[in-house]
Amino acid sequence: MAEGCNKEVIAMKKIACVGILVADVIVEPVQKFPEKGVLEPANSITMHNGGNAMTAAINLHKLGVESRMVGMVGKDMFGDFLKGRLDDAGVNTKGLARSETAQTSASVLMIDKTGERSFFHCTGTNAVFSEKDIDYSVIEECDGVFVTGTFLLDTFDGEETMLFLKRCKEMGKTTFLDVCWDAKGNWGKKLDMCMPYIDYLMPSIDEAVEIAKCEDPDEIADVFMAKGATNVIIKLGSRGSYLRMQGWEKGKVFPPFYIENPVDTTGAGDSFCSGFLASFARDMAPEDSMVFANATGACCVTAKGATTGIKTFEETLAFIESRK
Repeated sequence: MAEGCNKEVIAMKKIACVGILVADVIVEPVQKFPEKGVLEPANSITMHNGGNAMTAAINLHKLGVESRMVGMVGKDMFGDFLKGRLDDAGVNTKGLARSETAQTSASVLMIDKTGERSFFHCTGTNAVFSEKDIDYSVIEECDGVFVTGTFLLDTFDGEETMLFLKRCKEMGKTTFLDVCWDAKGNWGKKLDMCMPYIDYLMPSIDEAVEIAKCEDPDEIADVFMAKGATNVIIKLGSRGSYLRMQGWEKGKVFPPFYIENPVDTTGAGDSFCSGFLASFARDMAPEDSMVFANATGACCVTAKGATTGIKTFEETLAFIESRK
């Protein structure tokens, strides 16, 4: 049994995190881009794990929930690194496919002295990951299925996601879905067909506006629920978060936990989702889950990295109590 697991974990619901994994190489500080053939010094060049699904899987384990990683990496150095980080974190990697031909998705982040970032990115295995790569025995072992990274999964997005979620519902699983920014502008074209099979749709407000073509959270929820989503959660950034459950005429806004001088906002949205899923795993009421999710997102920004600031479940509850 991995370090950090206990009898309580075994009794709780298990979560499969399905979607993107990325190896991030971070160079800092970058004073200027070097001319051809010229070496430019940097204080540090480090490698980190990234990607929405991987972040959620690690966060969930830190929050005491048994998680499964379902996605794809290559048979390369980056793939070995990401699998190693998942293994070290205690995440079950039975559902992690390894491509023989595509390289692991990777980014190079160049950070200047002001903290501004520039990127090079190779989509790699995230682009070729498909429904056929999923080991459904892993899904069968879980109670909840969290698809995250939608609009960045070139092959899996759209019809394949719909078929996967439909099968999950037929298997009796509770389904959750979060999206990324769609630079290609497909939005509803890819997502609408999936709506009838989503129990909890969890976009940010900016993404939700693009998908629903309106700005008020209640109107957005009306659009999503009319298309088949059962419940709607919207991350409102500095305004907190919004929940609309099936049968409610209007949604509820849950205020954020403000953090003075946040260190790094990377992964805050993924951490919010992780907090909600960790609450779901413990059968907490949806309203309590929203409060816990806001607190998890707040803890994330207190440290550098997408998973570093995440506390245990008990420590997060203590953080909530300290703010009352």
